[in-house]
Amino acid sequence: MGPVTLAVGGKNSSMDHSEMAISKVQHSFGSKASFASVSTGEEKPFDFLRTLIGGTAGVVVETALYPIDTIKTRLQAVLHHHVFPPFSSSFSNNYLNVKQVLPVIVGVTHGASAMFVGVYEPTKQKLLRMFPENLSAVALTAGAVGGLAASLIRVPTEVIKQRMQTGQFASAPDAVRLIVAKEGFKGLYAGYRSFLLRDLPFDAIQFCLYEQIRFGYKLAAKRDLNDPENAVIGAFAGALTGAITTPLDVIKTRLMVQGSANQYNGIVDCVQTVIKEEGAPALLKGIGPRVLWIGIGGSIFFGVLERTKRILAERNLKHDGHPEDKKD
Repeated sequence: MGPVTLAVGGKNSSMDHSEMAISKVQHSFGSKASFASVSTGEEKPFDFLRTLIGGTAGVVVETALYPIDTIKTRLQAVLHHHVFPPFSSSFSNNYLNVKQVLPVIVGVTHGASAMFVGVYEPTKQKLLRMFPENLSAVALTAGAVGGLAASLIRVPTEVIKQRMQTGQFASAPDAVRLIVAKEGFKGLYAGYRSFLLRDLPFDAIQFCLYEQIRFGYKLAAKRDLNDPENAVIGAFAGALTGAITTPLDVIKTRLMVQGSANQYNGIVDCVQTVIKEEGAPALLKGIGPRVLWIGIGGSIFFGVLERTKRILAERNLKHDGHPEDKKD
C-alpha cells in the first residue's frame, strides 16, 4: 500500500512536519519556528523499525484482501480462449487460494512496502527543508519517488500474482520459470510502463490527499488525531484515489496478463482496442472491488502505522529525555 509518515529520527523530532506546519500557522506572527525546522544533528531518516513495520503492514493488508483483489483482476482481465471457473468454485481451486501465492506476497511485498517506507519519508523530510511552504507538492513528489523505487520489486510480483489469479499458473515457481522461458527475463516486467502510469499518480495523489486532509483536520481540531480518525482518513484517501485511477489499473492488468499472446501492443493500442471492442465503460471494470480493497487496506495501513509513529516518538522522548531536564 504505502508508507507511514514517521518523524522520530532526531532528539528533537517529537513533532512531524505536519505538526510543525500547524504550529507555524497558529503562531505565524509571534514565533520564528519554521515549518521545516527540524533537528539535523542526529537525524536518522532511515529507521529500520519503521521500514520493518511498514513492510509487515503491507503484507497483512495484501494477504487479508487477496480474494477481493483476485475478483477485481478477473473482472478486468480478458483472455481469449480462456474461461474462468465460477466464483463459487474458486475458493477450492488456486484462483482465490492465498496459500498458492503467499510466499510471493510475504517475501516480495514486504520488500516493496519497506522500500516505499524507507524512501518516502526521508524524501519528504529533505523536500520540506528545501520547500517548507509547499506541503502538497512535497507529498506528491515524495509519493512518486517512493513508488518509483518500489516498482522495481512490485512489478514482477504483480505479474506473477495476476497471472496466477487468472489461472495461467498453479504456483509462483512455475510462473517464474515459464514466464522467463517463454518471454525472457523482461517478461517479469511486462506492463512496466503501464504500472508506473498507474502507480506513480496513485501514490502521489493518495499521499497528498492523506497529508492534506490529516493536516486540515488536525488544524481544525487543534489536537492530535486518534487511531479511528487516522484510519477513516486513510480509507477515504485510498478509496477516492483507487476510483480515480481505475482506468489506468485496467490497462495495466490487460498488459500484464496477456503474456506472449501480444493481444495489445503497448499502452495506447490497449486503450484504443478496449474502447473499440468493449466501449469506454470497460475502462471502469472492477472499480467496485478496487475501491473496497484499497479503502479497507488504506484504513488498516494508515491506522496501524500512525499508531506506530506515535509509539516510536514516545519511545524517543523517554530515551532522550527533555532538554530542560538535561540543563538541570
